[in-house]
Parts: sequence; structure tokens; C-alpha cells
Amino acid sequence: MIAMSLAEVAAIVEGRLAGADPDALATGKVEFDSRKVAPGDLFLAVPGERVDGHDYAEAAIASGAVAVLATRPVPVSSILVADPIAALTALATASARRLTATVVALTGSSGKTSTKDLLAQLLQGSGNTVAPPGSFNNELGHPYTVLLADADTRYLVLETSARGLGHIRHLVDIAPPSVAAVLNVGTAHLAEFGTVATIAQAKGELIEQLPAAAAGGMALLNADDPLVLAMADRTRARVLTFGESPGADIRAERVEIDRDGRASFELVTETGQVGVRLTQRGEHQVANALAAAGLALACGLDLAAVAAGLSAATAQSHWRMEVTETAAGVTVVNDAYNASPESMRAALKTLAIMSEGRRSVAVLGHMSELGSDSISEHDRLGRLIVRLDIEHLIAVGPEARPIANGAALEGSWNGESEWVPDVEAAAVRLSEIVEAGDVVLIKGSRSAGMERVAHAVLKNLDRTAGAAAGEHAS
Repeated sequence: MIAMSLAEVAAIVEGRLAGADPDALATGKVEFDSRKVAPGDLFLAVPGERVDGHDYAEAAIASGAVAVLATRPVPVSSILVADPIAALTALATASARRLTATVVALTGSSGKTSTKDLLAQLLQGSGNTVAPPGSFNNELGHPYTVLLADADTRYLVLETSARGLGHIRHLVDIAPPSVAAVLNVGTAHLAEFGTVATIAQAKGELIEQLPAAAAGGMALLNADDPLVLAMADRTRARVLTFGESPGADIRAERVEIDRDGRASFELVTETGQVGVRLTQRGEHQVANALAAAGLALACGLDLAAVAAGLSAATAQSHWRMEVTETAAGVTVVNDAYNASPESMRAALKTLAIMSEGRRSVAVLGHMSELGSDSISEHDRLGRLIVRLDIEHLIAVGPEARPIANGAALEGSWNGESEWVPDVEAAAVRLSEIVEAGDVVLIKGSRSAGMERVAHAVLKNLDRTAGAAAGEHAS
């Protein structure tokens, strides 16, 4: 954050100093995890269902926090506030107004974090860049990220999420961007929004807030998504498009996917074209790379630097097409962070490519928040698995049962598709059937906890490989 005295902080958050030196300076970030507090930070004591941050106020001060933002008295230097999240938001808003950084924001139903990670790596070479850790994109994570930026920050990259109309508008008001992108409109959170049209309305709030083109505003829209392209008349900013459509301003031509699931393509713009070879897995990464490229170009990077940066960029966030080649000869693709119908389809297509000539195994949990479309979307996924010739399916948990049913109705018999009641059973069953040479995809919504399956099978494979090595040595 921009350095502020505690008196300034108290005024901004409408709080009351309690045992705090009004002239003391807060020079770091605002941290809500006491284990991550560093000297100069403020500690945000957030009361939760299982953990109350107030219980860690003294530990935070001992680690160097200047003061605690608290909702009740604590025995250390503090600023008492009515609402910790409102205080965080007010402080982030005030700090953002004092930044000189270029603020870049993006949203979409899928691909936000992967695109953010790509863009941050592209921009870092041109100046100090701040981006969200992981998927910090909601009413807590967004202002937290804004407060990571300081006077030396050149680029502030933000991703925005929504569970209803007005949410993105609220986040944008905290740190208004001059450059922004809408990646796609899908069915994630359909249960909350009701219709895809409402999701599109919410996503478009991002570009409605941009400055006019004459003032440097630029909106980047997905030319391959009609709902996104239709947002062009909702902004005063200059509009550029990205995608594989022939008319896109930033586009991919001659896309090829290798046996490892990695894409290569020609990145084409009005200033020229250059080859890109991505290190991340999946054809869906092409769209993410194009969006990152368009945003980086809008920030002033040249085409050659963007192409080189994309080809060198690596995955930065866990459990997103995270590939482990095990000593036991099994390839495990851990994509367990989250799932929507769109991301499930992309992951399954990548599995089909990566497993050519090898056995493919999909271990799938449910997709959350699909509302009345839940059964049909899971059923559709099961049918796709058969059409892609994925050889073995393990559907996990009650909500994922329609995946196995859909596969069976599409012709997956003789034990090729099965259902298990929970992640523990899935881990056991996968360990029973997996063989050297298999390619295993593990994926589901965050609430499905599918990362536990990945961890269990990797641990088991390591143990098996170690035992085999020991037998060979003896």
C-alpha cells in the first residue's frame, strides 16, 4: 500500500485509534493471515466460522504489524472499525487513488487466473508488477491485492469475479482500470445468475467503467464469443478483439497441439506476426495467451517481447492442468482447482490428445452452481467422454453420478465407467486400476475436493515406485 500514518488510516476507514501511535507509519500490506505478517504491515482481524483473527492480534504485532484493524478491543495497538471488509475496501480505494501504476483488469467465466498469470509474467520484464496470488478476485481478495501495490508499482493486474449483478462494478470502483478484457461468458455460477444473459450483463460491467478512448481506455473482447463481442457498445473505450476468428485484431493462426497437449501458433496483429509455443497444456490456453498478449500490447510492450514472454511463461497457480510424470510411469494431470462445463470439456479434450497410444483415465467430481441444468450438463459430459474415446471414467460423489449415467447411455459398458461415493473411495479405486503408461485426469469443482484424490494417488505411486526400485536393487 502507499505509506500512510495510522491517523490517516483511521480517518479513511472511519475507525478509532486504540493504543496506537497516530504518527506511526503503515508501509507494507494489509494481511489477514497472521503467519504472513511482515514489519510495516497492518493486520486485518477477520472473525470467521472456525478461526477468529482477533485471537492472533498479539502474534501479528510480534511479527512487526504496526496495528490491528479490529472490530472489538484487543490488547495491542489497534484501530477499531465496524466492518473489516468495508475497512479493507476503503483503504484499498484510497491507496489506489495515489498509485501511478497502470491498472489492468480482466474477467470471464473461465481462464481468469491462467490469463492473469500469463500477463503478469509478460509485464514483469517491463517494470514492477503486482498481481493476485492464486484466485484472489472477490470482495476480500481484490482489495487485498490492490493493497499489495505501492509507489514503485508500474503495473497492477487484477482479476474480477461475480456472483451477482453489481459485484464487478463494486470491485472496479476500488481500483479503476484503464485497460480491461472480457475473456468469455460461460455457465459457471448459473445457479446464482439464473441465465447466461445475466452472466453476460454482469461481466460487461467491467468495460462499462473504462475511460474513453481519448483518455487511453482500451477494452479487449473475445471475438470468438458472441456474447462478449456484443459488449462492444457498452464501453467508451477503444475496442480491440482477440481470438481465432479471421477478423480478430489479435489472433492465432495455424494452431497446432503436440502430443504433450501444448499449443503452438502464429500470433498475428496489425503490426506483424510471430510464432508462439506455449508451455501450458490444453488448446484452451490459446485464448488465454491471446488475451494476455492483447493486454500486454495495450500496455506498450512490443510484439516480439510478448511472443517471447508467452513462450517462456510457466504455470503459476496450483491444480490447474498441473502435470506430474511419476516414477511409476503414470502421467497425472491435476486440474482439481475448479470446474465448469466449458473447462471440463477443454480438459477432457486435452486428456484425449495427451493419451494417444496410452490408456486414458478421467476421475471427475461434480460441477457446482449449475442450478436446474446440473443433471443435463453432467450427463452431457459423460457422453463426451465416450465420444473422445477416453477409456476409463471414475465419477465421484452423488452430484457426479449423471456423468457415469451419461457415459453408460452413450455406450460405455463392461466396467469402462463407474461411480464411487466420495473422494476417499475414488483414491482407493484409482490406485487399484492405474497402470504404468496411463494418463490420468483429475478434475472437479473446488467443493468436490478432488485435489485429495490427486495427492493420494501420487503418494501411492511414489511408494510403489520406491518399493519396485528397492526390489530391483536387492
